[in-house]
Amino acid sequence: MTTRNRQFLLAQRPVGLPSRETFSYVESVVGEPGPGQVLVRNLYLSLDPAMRGWMNDAKSYIPPVGLGEVMRALGVGQVVASNHPDFAVGEHVNGALGVQDYFLGAPKGFYKVDPRRAPLPLYLSALGMTGMTAYFALLDVGAPKAGETVVISAAAGAVGSIAGQIAKLKGCRVVGIAGGAEKCALLVDELGFDAAIDYKNEDLHAGLKRTCPKGVDVFFDNVGGDILDAVLTRINFRARVVICGAISQYNNKQAVKGPANYLTLLVNSARMEGMVVMTYAPRFAEAAQDMAAWLAAGQLKSKEDVIEGLQTFPETLLKLFNGGNSGKLIIKVD
Repeated sequence: MTTRNRQFLLAQRPVGLPSRETFSYVESVVGEPGPGQVLVRNLYLSLDPAMRGWMNDAKSYIPPVGLGEVMRALGVGQVVASNHPDFAVGEHVNGALGVQDYFLGAPKGFYKVDPRRAPLPLYLSALGMTGMTAYFALLDVGAPKAGETVVISAAAGAVGSIAGQIAKLKGCRVVGIAGGAEKCALLVDELGFDAAIDYKNEDLHAGLKRTCPKGVDVFFDNVGGDILDAVLTRINFRARVVICGAISQYNNKQAVKGPANYLTLLVNSARMEGMVVMTYAPRFAEAAQDMAAWLAAGQLKSKEDVIEGLQTFPETLLKLFNGGNSGKLIIKVD
C-alpha cells in the first residue's frame, strides 16, 4: 500500500505578502524510515508570524527555508513507523514537521506530548512555543513587578493574549492594543485585561493617555512601526520594552521602519531588548510546569483558532497579517 503525502514547498521568495504562488503544491509517495528516522502523521500545524521571516534569504536566528524545500512549520503528530530507539509507534510528538501530511526523517528537536493530559492543539499554544515565548519574554525580559502598568500590542494574538494574562497573574495593570471592538471585548471581558485600545477606531495616543495615566512600565511589542513609536512616548523611568515581534514590518517592500522615538529610552534610563525563544530551551520544562498549573486552576485561558484543511495553508497563513485570527492560528490536517 502506498501513502500519499501532500506538501507545500517554498517556490519563490516573496516581496511583500506571500500568496499561493509563493508555494508549490506537490504530492509524493511516503517512504519507510531509515536508521534513526521516524515517520509521523501530522495532525495539527502551527502558523506563526516567524514563518514570513523564514522565507527570506537573510541571516537570522535560524537558516531560511530553501527554495524547493517543504515549508517549515511546527506541529504535533503521531508516530506511525519508527527506526529510532526513543520514539515508538503510536506516540505523539511535537517538532518541526513541515506543511505536509507526513514527516519522514530524523526527529531532531522533537519531544513527546500526551493527548490524555491536554488537547493536542494546546501543545502548539499555551503549552508550546507560543506559551514559552510569552512566558520568558514577559517574565525574564520584561521583568514586571506587581502594580506596574504593562502594555501588550497584538494583544488578541497568540503570544500577546497569553503574555497579558501572565502579567495579570503577577499583579500588574494590563492594557491590550488590538484591532476591532470584538477583540478588545475579548481582552477585557474574557481574558481579564484591565483595559483595551482599539487602534483601528481610536487615536492611539489618546487611547494610551486614557488607559495609562501613570505611564507605561513594560511594553510587550509584537507589532513595531507606528505602535512602537506611540508607546515610546509614554514610557516611565526604567521602563522595559520587549521586542518580541514586528508583524507590521514583515511584509514591507521598502526598508524596515525603525523606532523614531528611541531617544525616550535615553531620557528615561529605559531599555529595549529583543527576545528569541530558543535561547530559553533549557528552561522550557520550568515554564511548562507553571503554564500547566495556571491552566488547570483556571487562571489562564488559551485561545486557539483552528482551521481545517491542509489545502487552505496559503490563505490561512495570511490571517496572521490581516488580523483575521483571534488567538493561536492552527491548521488541522485533514
